[in-house]
Amino acid sequence: MQSSMSCVRLLRRYACRVPALHKLSRRPPSCSLHLSSRNASLLRDKAYIGGAWVSGDKTFPVTDPANGMEIACVPDLGVTETTDAIQAAYDAFQGWAETTAKERGVILRRWYDLMIKNQDELAQILTTEMGKPLAEAKSEILYGASFFDWFSEEAKRCYGDVVPTIMKNKRQIFLKQPVGVAALITPWNFPNAMITRKLGAALAAGCTTVVKPAEDTPLSALALIPLAEEAGLPPGVFNVVTCSRDNASDVGKVLCESPLVAKISFTGSTATGKILLEQAASTVKRVSMELGGNAPFIVFDSADVDAAVAGAIACKFRGMGQTCVCANRILVQDGVYEEFCQKLTEKVGHLVVGDGKEPGVTQGPLINEKAIEKVEKHIEDAVKRGAKVLMGGKRHELGRTFFQPTLLSDVPQDALVCKEETFGPLAPVIRFQTEAEAVALANASEFGLASYFYSNNIGQIWRVAEKLESGIVGINESLVSSEAGAFTGIKQSGLGTEGSKYGINEYLNVKYCCFGGI
Repeated sequence: MQSSMSCVRLLRRYACRVPALHKLSRRPPSCSLHLSSRNASLLRDKAYIGGAWVSGDKTFPVTDPANGMEIACVPDLGVTETTDAIQAAYDAFQGWAETTAKERGVILRRWYDLMIKNQDELAQILTTEMGKPLAEAKSEILYGASFFDWFSEEAKRCYGDVVPTIMKNKRQIFLKQPVGVAALITPWNFPNAMITRKLGAALAAGCTTVVKPAEDTPLSALALIPLAEEAGLPPGVFNVVTCSRDNASDVGKVLCESPLVAKISFTGSTATGKILLEQAASTVKRVSMELGGNAPFIVFDSADVDAAVAGAIACKFRGMGQTCVCANRILVQDGVYEEFCQKLTEKVGHLVVGDGKEPGVTQGPLINEKAIEKVEKHIEDAVKRGAKVLMGGKRHELGRTFFQPTLLSDVPQDALVCKEETFGPLAPVIRFQTEAEAVALANASEFGLASYFYSNNIGQIWRVAEKLESGIVGINESLVSSEAGAFTGIKQSGLGTEGSKYGINEYLNVKYCCFGGI
């Protein structure tokens, strides 16, 4: 580890120019929040540009989806402030890129240690603004921190190549260099981990960043800033621009079209991803897109049904079904169909709905009223087409954004839920007869992010794993995400890879150097 004196020298060496905004402040902001003081030290109600806290002429509220109470008001920034954040990152880039991989790794590892030390507070903030149960929030913090740990080591492994030449008087080498400023646009459903998965790779590669968190959950992004400062991250390397839904399109457009931004990484809907791709094309940027999904979850006759039921519960109802890789269609072979439905109904009945901050709760609120309406729409459509409600099917008695965990059987293949991503606690079960039919149903989607299947037939496992059209395949396993695993989609589920040893390559250019006259 570096001494405190070397850390000071590092900060001085790579400090960037602070944008000339009249509302910049070095003083950490405080919030008037509905949390105990024990859980308030990382709460911030300002954006962060060039190492300074930034307010704005306008603000927007962040609310607790469990009760509708206002947690904080954060700056509703726009084009001007986003441009300043880009400039701050651009000014900081050369200094940060010139640090050694070891220096960058030390800072990332320090940041990881601080996240682990503060995991309870980070989880409390996450649950309060997003709604997922506290146990899940703590798991997300550990998962999010793991990317800083992983990429702190991968920074030192960005190896180039010396290539044997066909001419005696020449030598050829390939260098890997950071692309430049990376704009990271993140979703509300994993407000910590979707930032760190992108940010860890970008910083390890030597890029500087501008993060635009989702308007529903900006507090988890802002909570990372004090820890970044304590870890020794130089000013301008990590900037956070907050904005409301009304300003999101303008901010996104600036990030995509600015000639100073070299890379866009986005996690969100396919529709929004297509807009960002079109805008980024104006300056031919590098892009990574993790977009929508419609994951099939297949249970074959040869499967361990109890294991498949446990996997379906974890995969479908984690985060109230609001994950891009959760099971959206549960396909069950005829021989185990009745047994599976009976056992899954029993397990769904044990789920506990409530405020995610309360002990024992397994299902928190959905993010907003619009999410509730989509679940209702999918249930109504499936029932009209002949599906049966085995469990749930209605808004929960707690009201607001709470919905009953729902299980449908005999869902027809032309139902909306088989075509669209529900993003809610709805598990539709579809019957199939043969392996070929299951594969065809699973692949009958424009999306290809994740898929899952349960089987104890080794030949079937190989055949199906190879034929499924998705970037991620879970085989007798429903929780597939880890820092070492490659997160990637195909078809309209996206471009590029996050996490794993491959994730850092998204932030590196390969430069070919040819030496003559040897």
